[in-house]
Amino acid sequence: MADPPEDFDPESREEREVAAEAAGDRSDFLSLMGHTYRGELGRTSSWRTRIDRTTNWAVVVTASLLTWTFSNESRPHYVLLIGLVMLSVFLGIETRRYRTFDVWRSRVRLLEENVFANALDPEGVEQSNWRELLSEDLREPTIKMPTVEAVSRRLRRVYAPLFSVLIAAWVVRLTVFTSPESGVVGTAAVGAIPGALVLGLVVCFYLGVLALTVRRAPRQAKGEMGTAEDADEWK
Repeated sequence: MADPPEDFDPESREEREVAAEAAGDRSDFLSLMGHTYRGELGRTSSWRTRIDRTTNWAVVVTASLLTWTFSNESRPHYVLLIGLVMLSVFLGIETRRYRTFDVWRSRVRLLEENVFANALDPEGVEQSNWRELLSEDLREPTIKMPTVEAVSRRLRRVYAPLFSVLIAAWVVRLTVFTSPESGVVGTAAVGAIPGALVLGLVVCFYLGVLALTVRRAPRQAKGEMGTAEDADEWK
């Protein structure tokens, strides 16, 4: 590799703003945007893969617990409750990854909306300050999606059904394999924790899951897919 010139100063204003010259040249700018798009798309795909891995582990854990619990009548019911805790941990990990994934995804959508879409249909220009927005985010990346919104989205798409399956299986385990002497409440006890308290905690937990699942916040993540009213026109 060739050595830099002796007068090369990376801290000088001229060197730090050398890329700004591309803004005045259309071909250089479009080439730069193409490379930027591929880079951001690669990051998006990488974080999407991380999210899918967490989802896969959550599904595998749920299936394994269900198979093990119902393979023998002597299996303890509280193993399914441990599964709820494990799914909650996976949900927390996936929420963090989903919020980070949204940083790169929002940049990709910004480029698609204001570069590629405008190249196809210049009349559809909507954002005039998109270059400023992208520049600020490249200089100081920020997480744009609130934690509650991320949790709500992951619950609706993956975890609410998994929680529902585990809780339904737990209820079946209590009702089908209940001894006449102890009843459902007595069977729900976990060690020294009374069954009534366990039932109450599970009900409160599931109500919280349902509340977050059906929550509809006014803010929407940038470029989120939805159902268009004129979808039938697309062939």
